[in-house]
Amino acid sequence: MRANCARILDHLPKGTRLLAVVKAGGYGHGPVPVARAALEGGATGLAVATLEEADALGELVSPDRILVMGGLTPAQTSHAAAGGWSIGVSNRELASALGDAGHKVQVHLKIDTGMGRFGCAPADAPELARFIQQSPGLDLAGTWTHFASSESDDAMTRAQFARFTETIAALDVDPGVRHACNSMGAYRHPEFALDAVRCGIAIYGCEWPGMQPALAMRSVVTHVKTVDPGDTVGYGATWKASGKRRVATVAIGYADGVHRTRSNRGVVLVRGRRAPLIGAVSMDAITLDVTAVPGVRIGDVATLIGADGGERLTAAEVGEWSGTISYEVLTSIGSRVERRYSE
Repeated sequence: MRANCARILDHLPKGTRLLAVVKAGGYGHGPVPVARAALEGGATGLAVATLEEADALGELVSPDRILVMGGLTPAQTSHAAAGGWSIGVSNRELASALGDAGHKVQVHLKIDTGMGRFGCAPADAPELARFIQQSPGLDLAGTWTHFASSESDDAMTRAQFARFTETIAALDVDPGVRHACNSMGAYRHPEFALDAVRCGIAIYGCEWPGMQPALAMRSVVTHVKTVDPGDTVGYGATWKASGKRRVATVAIGYADGVHRTRSNRGVVLVRGRRAPLIGAVSMDAITLDVTAVPGVRIGDVATLIGADGGERLTAAEVGEWSGTISYEVLTSIGSRVERRYSE
């Protein structure tokens, strides 16, 4: 984690700040340990989606260095203001409620340049920024946008960045910290870094080429048996043995983050070899064809993400087998999966 954050900063113009995105339980890794590592790696701030996630970070940094990015309602403003965090604002209703909450609140005005979720229209930004700056209860600490397709659509990303910078230039107040880039925006367009970037998936070692994945997910073989030709395995009998096969059961399932769409798809590493996942993924178990893996026995480690011997499985590869992306693979890891941290 520390090395990944340092590598991001090395890629960017000198002086650019890194906001480490540690929402969704630190992308499934565990929020507090990864937030601490990111700060040790050079991040100067943290970003989350909810007030509860901000609360969980405790005293790792001063509250104003935690940006709550998710959409809030006026009913949440008392909690938001009392926490002392920086709050993402997209509309006057929320800004007004925060300003009346009884605490000085630092806000980051979000401008929608093409993502289409949160953010004010560029044409409305000058008036909203002026309202925030003139409110005794608010401080315009930042201005930001979010790229919709920075990993795949260069033309759209450039258009969004141009729209953002043109909007900022039209403001008649200090915009504060300007930030637009997510992980792939920072990687593909370091010239768009402005004052800060918000990186999530890259700090965990995914998507950004050459990064070291921070997470490995492993379980254990709990049963091994031989099946005869024609025997089936798993719910729905979706896998049938074409010959005599060795089958291993592993104690992990869709309650733990192995998507049910993985049924009969992809592999798991056992004893340094790739063993096909066969049959339906159950809530608490998966089954593997270990016929080509000599000596498999109860207690052997099964690696679902990570390295074993000369083989490695990445979250992106697992995502392809699951019909999804690395982000969902990581954030789907269940709460009963024990997290262990090491150097």
